[in-house]
Amino acid sequence: MNITEESITSAEMAALDENCKFFGLLPLQLMENAGANIADEVRKRFTTKGNGYAEPVKVTILAGKGNNGGDAFAAARHLHRGYDVKIILIGRSKDLRTEETSRNWRILKDSGHDLTEITDSSELKAGKTVFDDSDVLIDAILGTGVKGKIREPEATAIDLINGAKAFVIAVDVPSGLDPDTGEAETAVRANLTVTFHRAKKGLLTSDSVGELVVADIGIPDGMARLTGPGDVRMVVTRKTSAHKGDNGRVLIVGGGPFFGAPTLAALAALRSGADWVTIAAPKSVSSVISSISPNLIVQPLSSDVLVEKDLPAVSNLMSKHDVVVIGMGLGVEEETKRAVRLIIEDEAAKKVVVDADALYGLHLPVVAEDKRVILTPHAGEFAKMAIDVKVPPESNMAERIAFLEVFSRQNKVVTLLKGPMDIISDGARVKTNINGNAGMTVGGTGDVLSGVTGALFALANDPFKVAAAAAFVNGAAGDYAFEEKGYGLLATDVVEIIPKVMKSFE
Repeated sequence: MNITEESITSAEMAALDENCKFFGLLPLQLMENAGANIADEVRKRFTTKGNGYAEPVKVTILAGKGNNGGDAFAAARHLHRGYDVKIILIGRSKDLRTEETSRNWRILKDSGHDLTEITDSSELKAGKTVFDDSDVLIDAILGTGVKGKIREPEATAIDLINGAKAFVIAVDVPSGLDPDTGEAETAVRANLTVTFHRAKKGLLTSDSVGELVVADIGIPDGMARLTGPGDVRMVVTRKTSAHKGDNGRVLIVGGGPFFGAPTLAALAALRSGADWVTIAAPKSVSSVISSISPNLIVQPLSSDVLVEKDLPAVSNLMSKHDVVVIGMGLGVEEETKRAVRLIIEDEAAKKVVVDADALYGLHLPVVAEDKRVILTPHAGEFAKMAIDVKVPPESNMAERIAFLEVFSRQNKVVTLLKGPMDIISDGARVKTNINGNAGMTVGGTGDVLSGVTGALFALANDPFKVAAAAAFVNGAAGDYAFEEKGYGLLATDVVEIIPKVMKSFE
């Protein structure tokens, strides 16, 4: 494995952990595997001294209250027959942060392990001889979620580890080290760092890491590729102190031959948390759209369909919004296609979601370096785009994924290919979304997806992460709606259930 190419951020790892739990790969399983790997690395380097078990290897674990400590507790159970293991918890066991960590602590306690709870620096300093007498110190104090200035008594624990002569093993990251940047005001200086699943980016640049071992804890490659609630949490960043508009302004450009499609997209954007949604629609349908809901802001355009003459008005609106979602219900008039191309290429269009009829006016590849574009076609729409490509069939998913990677990379876009299994790629990364159901073949659910994508894109800047999160939200809402409506579900049912899905990520 090329460690550099396979590195991961702490936020991405946290999202993957959450997704694993969602799909049934439980945190307790991952913690057990992590602990077994830590113990294995100790056994590789340290065996019993002398004959039999007369002089066991002295191992002291310094553990925090989070899952990092839980990993080390699991490791302690694997280190028996020749290892004298002491566990020092920095904090109180009643304050352990997760059930998995608490469970492993209880197992150690009930089985008679040497456990100590320490809450202040003076207690740590008084027990300094334990550090000096140890052959191995296992640092499991702070995990990947801790950044910035280290508080007491953790800071003293780090100093005592660094002052000892023992071999130091850091669990996942050396305590105090920023896992993403490799920076630290103070951090454990490890001889060995055992990190899990993928190397955290900061580990590749820091002198505090020592030897780096990337341990496999049983997360399949296919699992890492699946979208889940963790992907949504990475892009949903609402703040309670926000003011109107801070949580996203979305412009929908759609309508003409059809008025329902842009309306569904706009309502979906609002239900996904956008503060402000404007629909720019041809005058032939603008009044009808306005009458559907008082929550909609509608800007009438000049004609019965979108035309080039509308570019100045749309450009002005784009400059006041965070993202433009274009295509729903526009129709395929040649003048509309030309107008679509001009709108997408306009310098005011920084973040763009292209769906439905706008796909037929799209010019690829995207040239502007500062423009982020998400395409949301299904296979049928791909076939009608002005490009000479053919999407591999659903029966050959490997070819389909490879095709989408190449297409997205060559055209400098993120593509969300809708289907029974959605595929998302930016040319370098790939995600697949397997939620959703056959009831969502009803018209309008694709427009809902576009609205969700627009709302999330207004909050986040990485179009790949946005598209992955949007696909999951849309599918999850569809699944909730299917439970109630069955095959009679409507696109509006999916819209109305979106807040339930979004609320679960707060």
